[in-house]
Amino acid sequence: MDRSAVDTKIRELAESFNKKGVTITENTTFANDLEFDSLTVMDFVAEIEDEFDIIISMNQQAEIENYGQLVDAVTKLQAD
Repeated sequence: MDRSAVDTKIRELAESFNKKGVTITENTTFANDLEFDSLTVMDFVAEIEDEFDIIISMNQQAEIENYGQLVDAVTKLQAD
């Protein structure tokens, strides 16, 4: 799956978590812009892992601060 397709799917998954209707860009942060708490992050990551049949390690999650980094990480994990 190419980056564009991954981006589209993650945007679909993010809709139910984006309670404030924030416009998501490559630089949108989960903690500040979307105001995700730790439980929301865990639920969102679980949905992504299920959808793409991947595992995002805790170390990887700690390094992902914005939406663009998430798309890049999922795209890379899909390719492996």
